[in-house]
Amino acid sequence: MLKELYDRLLGAFGPQHWWPGDSPFEVMVGAILVQNTSWKNVERAIANLRDEGLLEPCQLFELPVQELQELIRPAGYFRIKAKRLRNLLRLLVEQYAGSTEAMFASDPERLREQLLAVNGIGPETADSILLYAAGVPTFVVDTYTHRVLARHGWIGYEADYDQIKEYFQDGLPDDAPMFNEYHALLVRVGHDYCRKTPKCDTCPLREMLPPGGLSEPD
Repeated sequence: MLKELYDRLLGAFGPQHWWPGDSPFEVMVGAILVQNTSWKNVERAIANLRDEGLLEPCQLFELPVQELQELIRPAGYFRIKAKRLRNLLRLLVEQYAGSTEAMFASDPERLREQLLAVNGIGPETADSILLYAAGVPTFVVDTYTHRVLARHGWIGYEADYDQIKEYFQDGLPDDAPMFNEYHALLVRVGHDYCRKTPKCDTCPLREMLPPGGLSEPD
Protein backbone atom coordinates (compact mmCIF):
# COMPACT_ATOMS: atom_id res chain seq x y z
CA MET A 1 0.00 0.00 0.00
CA LEU A 2 2.75 2.49 0.91
CA LYS A 3 4.48 2.02 -2.46
CA GLU A 4 1.18 2.38 -4.34
CA LEU A 5 0.42 5.54 -2.37
CA TYR A 6 3.84 6.96 -3.21
CA ASP A 7 3.55 6.08 -6.91
CA ARG A 8 0.11 7.67 -7.18
CA LEU A 9 1.25 10.89 -5.55
CA LEU A 10 4.45 11.10 -7.58
CA GLY A 11 2.50 10.43 -10.79
CA ALA A 12 -0.01 13.13 -9.93
CA PHE A 13 2.32 15.87 -8.71
CA GLY A 14 5.82 15.02 -9.89
CA PRO A 15 8.99 15.75 -7.84
CA GLN A 16 8.52 18.49 -5.26
CA HIS A 17 12.21 19.53 -4.98
CA TRP A 18 12.30 19.75 -1.17
CA TRP A 19 13.88 21.15 0.98
CA PRO A 20 14.86 24.56 -0.43
CA GLY A 21 18.18 25.76 0.96
CA ASP A 22 21.66 26.59 -0.28
CA SER A 23 23.42 24.66 2.49
CA PRO A 24 22.69 22.13 5.25
CA PHE A 25 22.94 24.94 7.78
CA GLU A 26 20.35 27.01 5.93
CA VAL A 27 18.03 23.99 5.98
CA MET A 28 18.52 23.70 9.75
CA VAL A 29 17.64 27.35 10.24
CA GLY A 30 14.60 26.93 8.02
CA ALA A 31 13.41 23.93 10.04
CA ILE A 32 13.13 26.17 13.10
CA LEU A 33 11.67 29.20 11.34
CA VAL A 34 8.97 27.25 9.46
CA GLN A 35 7.25 26.21 12.69
CA ASN A 36 3.67 27.55 12.58
CA THR A 37 4.12 29.64 9.46
CA SER A 38 4.31 29.40 5.67
CA TRP A 39 7.53 28.89 3.75
CA LYS A 40 7.04 32.23 2.00
CA ASN A 41 7.52 33.99 5.35
CA VAL A 42 10.56 31.85 6.12
CA GLU A 43 12.15 32.82 2.81
CA ARG A 44 11.91 36.49 3.75
CA ALA A 45 13.55 35.86 7.13
CA ILE A 46 16.35 33.77 5.61
CA ALA A 47 16.91 36.44 2.96
CA ASN A 48 17.45 38.95 5.77
CA LEU A 49 20.07 36.69 7.36
CA ARG A 50 21.74 36.09 4.01
CA ASP A 51 21.86 39.80 3.19
CA GLU A 52 23.65 40.41 6.50
CA GLY A 53 26.12 37.57 5.83
CA LEU A 54 24.90 35.67 8.90
CA LEU A 55 24.16 32.21 7.51
CA GLU A 56 27.15 30.80 9.37
CA PRO A 57 26.73 29.07 12.76
CA CYS A 58 29.27 30.94 14.91
CA GLN A 59 28.41 34.37 13.55
CA LEU A 60 24.70 33.80 14.02
CA PHE A 61 25.22 32.47 17.54
CA GLU A 62 27.22 35.57 18.49
CA LEU A 63 24.55 37.93 17.16
CA PRO A 64 22.71 39.82 19.94
CA VAL A 65 19.28 38.29 20.41
CA GLN A 66 17.45 41.55 19.74
CA GLU A 67 19.11 41.84 16.33
CA LEU A 68 18.28 38.22 15.56
CA GLN A 69 14.64 38.82 16.47
CA GLU A 70 14.36 41.72 14.05
CA LEU A 71 15.98 39.82 11.20
CA ILE A 72 13.66 36.81 11.55
CA ARG A 73 10.54 38.88 12.29
CA PRO A 74 8.92 37.96 8.91
CA ALA A 75 8.71 34.31 10.06
CA GLY A 76 6.36 35.24 12.91
CA TYR A 77 6.65 34.37 16.60
CA PHE A 78 10.09 35.92 16.23
CA ARG A 79 10.92 36.13 19.95
CA ILE A 80 10.13 32.45 20.50
CA LYS A 81 11.90 31.38 17.34
CA ALA A 82 14.98 33.43 18.18
CA LYS A 83 15.26 31.51 21.46
CA ARG A 84 14.77 28.17 19.72
CA LEU A 85 17.27 29.00 17.02
CA ARG A 86 19.85 30.05 19.60
CA ASN A 87 19.25 26.80 21.49
CA LEU A 88 20.00 24.83 18.31
CA LEU A 89 23.03 27.01 17.57
CA ARG A 90 24.36 26.38 21.08
CA LEU A 91 24.34 22.64 20.41
CA LEU A 92 26.03 23.08 17.05
CA VAL A 93 28.67 25.55 18.28
CA GLU A 94 29.48 24.08 21.69
CA GLN A 95 29.29 20.38 20.83
CA TYR A 96 30.47 20.43 17.21
CA ALA A 97 32.54 23.65 16.94
CA GLY A 98 29.99 25.09 14.54
CA SER A 99 30.59 22.35 11.95
CA THR A 100 27.54 20.77 10.36
CA GLU A 101 29.87 18.18 8.84
CA ALA A 102 31.00 17.10 12.30
CA MET A 103 27.43 17.12 13.60
CA PHE A 104 26.12 14.97 10.76
CA ALA A 105 29.05 12.56 10.99
CA SER A 106 27.90 11.56 14.48
CA ASP A 107 25.63 8.59 15.17
CA PRO A 108 22.13 9.47 13.85
CA GLU A 109 20.29 8.01 16.84
CA ARG A 110 22.50 9.91 19.28
CA LEU A 111 22.13 13.09 17.24
CA ARG A 112 18.34 12.72 17.20
CA GLU A 113 18.39 12.43 21.00
CA GLN A 114 20.54 15.56 21.20
CA LEU A 115 18.18 17.48 18.92
CA LEU A 116 15.13 16.39 20.89
CA ALA A 117 16.83 17.60 24.07
CA VAL A 118 17.03 21.11 22.62
CA ASN A 119 14.26 23.29 24.00
CA GLY A 120 11.86 24.09 21.17
CA ILE A 121 12.69 21.11 18.95
CA GLY A 122 10.13 18.34 18.72
CA PRO A 123 10.17 15.13 16.69
CA GLU A 124 9.04 16.72 13.41
CA THR A 125 11.72 19.42 13.50
CA ALA A 126 14.42 16.96 14.61
CA ASP A 127 13.56 14.53 11.83
CA SER A 128 13.38 17.36 9.28
CA ILE A 129 16.94 18.36 10.19
CA LEU A 130 18.14 14.76 10.01
CA LEU A 131 16.43 14.02 6.69
CA TYR A 132 16.74 17.26 4.77
CA ALA A 133 20.01 18.63 6.12
CA ALA A 134 21.92 15.48 7.05
CA GLY A 135 20.47 13.04 4.52
CA VAL A 136 19.59 10.48 7.18
CA PRO A 137 16.78 8.09 6.13
CA THR A 138 14.29 9.03 8.84
CA PHE A 139 10.65 9.67 8.02
CA VAL A 140 9.11 13.05 8.85
CA VAL A 141 5.52 12.98 10.11
CA ASP A 142 3.25 15.99 10.15
CA THR A 143 -0.46 16.81 10.45
CA TYR A 144 -1.08 16.10 6.77
CA THR A 145 0.53 12.66 7.05
CA HIS A 146 -1.69 11.72 9.98
CA ARG A 147 -4.82 13.06 8.31
CA VAL A 148 -4.30 11.32 4.95
CA LEU A 149 -3.49 7.94 6.47
CA ALA A 150 -6.20 8.01 9.14
CA ARG A 151 -8.93 9.08 6.74
CA HIS A 152 -8.08 6.18 4.45
CA GLY A 153 -8.13 3.76 7.38
CA TRP A 154 -4.44 2.86 7.16
CA ILE A 155 -3.75 4.01 10.72
CA GLY A 156 -5.99 4.80 13.66
CA TYR A 157 -6.79 8.39 14.53
CA GLU A 158 -5.16 7.78 17.90
CA ALA A 159 -1.79 6.88 16.32
CA ASP A 160 1.02 9.09 17.62
CA TYR A 161 4.10 10.46 15.89
CA ASP A 162 6.39 7.53 16.66
CA GLN A 163 3.80 4.96 15.59
CA ILE A 164 3.27 6.65 12.22
CA LYS A 165 7.00 7.07 11.70
CA GLU A 166 7.52 3.37 12.44
CA TYR A 167 4.69 2.46 10.07
CA PHE A 168 6.52 4.10 7.17
CA GLN A 169 10.02 2.97 8.09
CA ASP A 170 8.94 -0.64 8.59
CA GLY A 171 7.10 -0.67 5.27
CA LEU A 172 9.70 1.00 3.07
CA PRO A 173 13.42 0.57 2.37
CA ASP A 174 15.82 2.97 4.12
CA ASP A 175 15.98 5.51 1.31
CA ALA A 176 16.51 9.15 2.27
CA PRO A 177 15.63 10.56 -1.19
CA MET A 178 12.37 8.58 -1.20
CA PHE A 179 11.52 9.66 2.36
CA ASN A 180 12.28 13.24 1.31
CA GLU A 181 9.98 13.06 -1.70
CA TYR A 182 7.29 11.08 0.12
CA HIS A 183 6.92 13.64 2.89
CA ALA A 184 6.76 16.50 0.39
CA LEU A 185 4.10 14.69 -1.64
CA LEU A 186 1.97 14.03 1.43
CA VAL A 187 2.14 17.72 2.30
CA ARG A 188 1.10 18.55 -1.26
CA VAL A 189 -1.95 16.26 -1.30
CA GLY A 190 -2.87 17.35 2.22
CA HIS A 191 -2.64 21.02 1.35
CA ASP A 192 -4.48 20.72 -1.97
CA TYR A 193 -7.07 18.03 -1.25
CA CYS A 194 -7.06 16.44 2.21
CA ARG A 195 -8.08 19.59 4.03
CA LYS A 196 -10.31 19.81 7.07
CA THR A 197 -13.11 19.86 4.50
CA PRO A 198 -11.73 17.36 1.97
CA LYS A 199 -11.92 17.57 -1.83
CA CYS A 200 -12.16 13.86 -2.56
CA ASP A 201 -13.81 14.03 -5.98
CA THR A 202 -10.68 15.30 -7.72
CA CYS A 203 -8.04 13.89 -5.33
CA PRO A 204 -5.47 11.53 -6.91
CA LEU A 205 -6.09 9.15 -3.98
CA ARG A 206 -9.86 8.91 -4.47
CA GLU A 207 -9.58 5.33 -5.78
CA MET A 208 -7.82 4.30 -2.57
CA LEU A 209 -10.68 5.37 -0.30
CA PRO A 210 -12.12 2.59 1.86
CA PRO A 211 -15.60 1.24 1.11
CA GLY A 212 -18.16 3.73 2.35
CA GLY A 213 -15.84 6.71 1.93
CA LEU A 214 -13.62 8.56 4.37
CA SER A 215 -12.94 7.19 7.81
CA GLU A 216 -13.62 9.94 10.35
CA PRO A 217 -13.11 9.90 14.13
CA ASP A 218 -16.12 9.21 16.31
